[in-house]
Amino acid sequence: MSQIEIKVPTVGESITEVTIGSWVKKDGESVKRDEVICSLDSDKASFDVVSEADGVLRVKAQEGDVLPIGGLICVIETSAEVASAPASTPAPVASAPAPVASASVAPATAAKVVEMKVPTVGESVTEVTIASWNKKDGDTVQLDEVLCELESDKATFELPAEAAGVLRIVAEAGSTLSIGAVICKIEVGAGSAAASAPVAEAPQSNGQAVTANASNDSYAAGHPSPAAAKILAEKGIDPASVAGSGVGGRLTKEDAIAAQPKAAPTPTPAEQPKAPVAAPAAPAPAPKAADARGQRRVKMTSLRKTIARRLVAVKNETAMLTTFNEVDMKPIMDLRNKYKDKFKEKHGVGLGFMSFFTRACAVALQEFPVVNAFIDGDEVVYNDFSDISIAVSTERGLVVPVIRNAEKMTFSQIEKEIIRLAGLARDNKLTIDQMQGGTFTITNGGIFGSMLSTPIINAPQAAILGMHNIVERAVVVNGEIVIRPIMYVALSYDHRTIDGRDSVSFLVRVKQLLEDPTRLLLEV
Repeated sequence: MSQIEIKVPTVGESITEVTIGSWVKKDGESVKRDEVICSLDSDKASFDVVSEADGVLRVKAQEGDVLPIGGLICVIETSAEVASAPASTPAPVASAPAPVASASVAPATAAKVVEMKVPTVGESVTEVTIASWNKKDGDTVQLDEVLCELESDKATFELPAEAAGVLRIVAEAGSTLSIGAVICKIEVGAGSAAASAPVAEAPQSNGQAVTANASNDSYAAGHPSPAAAKILAEKGIDPASVAGSGVGGRLTKEDAIAAQPKAAPTPTPAEQPKAPVAAPAAPAPAPKAADARGQRRVKMTSLRKTIARRLVAVKNETAMLTTFNEVDMKPIMDLRNKYKDKFKEKHGVGLGFMSFFTRACAVALQEFPVVNAFIDGDEVVYNDFSDISIAVSTERGLVVPVIRNAEKMTFSQIEKEIIRLAGLARDNKLTIDQMQGGTFTITNGGIFGSMLSTPIINAPQAAILGMHNIVERAVVVNGEIVIRPIMYVALSYDHRTIDGRDSVSFLVRVKQLLEDPTRLLLEV
């Protein structure tokens, strides 16, 4: 008899211990390879533990026990006696047809299994979260077909199938996995065998027929994950009344959130209780539901946690200061109104404000290179190019795709690149390379109605320009009071490398270029 020890796997760089959430199988029960035997809870996610072989389960840790990484969870006893244990009842007559049932199952067991693991997606990325599954457990998939979407703290990317076969999901949507962890398995060539296995029948000694698959119910069917069990208990819903979309019919957190209590059936007239008319006044507390105050807890995404961590780090690690100025937008607006139709007709894109600001900043950065630099240890790194990051708001949070070599681009090229990157951002298709390496950032809070703000630097960059809404104001021009469309602009910068003279001069130069856009065309 041999034993296989199942220990707590490495589930994340910062996770040092886990808690046994619940046991799906009991001590002494027979288990199959890849069958879920229990669930583990960490401070970040819940995940399932599967059997590594066929055999008998010997539980070593009980529900609620806290184990370190590498701690012993259970032991699987494997032997010839164990394999024959379920068929220990003597039945000479039933044993003869056994080869008929095993013949139909054999092709499924002989199928090659391809493990799909979390790929290396970036130098600093140590874990990812499964955002959503495009296929379900047991579905047939084709080579290079997209199985699921993975979300890191920097980008979202798709996971294509590495082979054609039957999908076996190991980690549910919402699970956080470390690089190299198993996401799912693909049983190559198991499609036809799996389809034929349930219909194979073997006669028993009592004359009744049973299928080769002893039970149509999955071991996990109707069994909620720890998070799902808690939500269902709070709602007062019986797990048996909820259909599971997880592995083998397991109830996931999303299933529990979507589940609604079943309304009490309306009795027929014959079933109506014959009671006094005043009796129905008993359910009077119902109006309190209108005054009830709800509360929801939503787990932060990896992107949101990273944004929060980086913003706090910037505030704590830089000497950030903000200087302000105002821009008369009338010259740009007049130029756009005059040429926007011809511009769109020739280049196929509209002429927006962002291309003027991007071009103005690219020119100013060449004249004030310290604003385009950053600190690396004890050195200041100066960039001879202007890779300008443009902040884009998405449903997942704020992302900053980079326009490379903006100082060499024309207005039409900038507009096309902005549209392309913004579309990728909103579709969650940006790659990590498209968001790394910027030297300066522009953010436009004006599209949301912001009048004035102090934007936070996008580290390791040293400065960021904040645009705001355009408001008509009374200003003095050539000794006369006139109404002009005015925008406040703000430059937040790291005072460790950028002095007040350089920051103010940079912003004044941007103001000059925007208020006289012909300077951008003539490069003066």
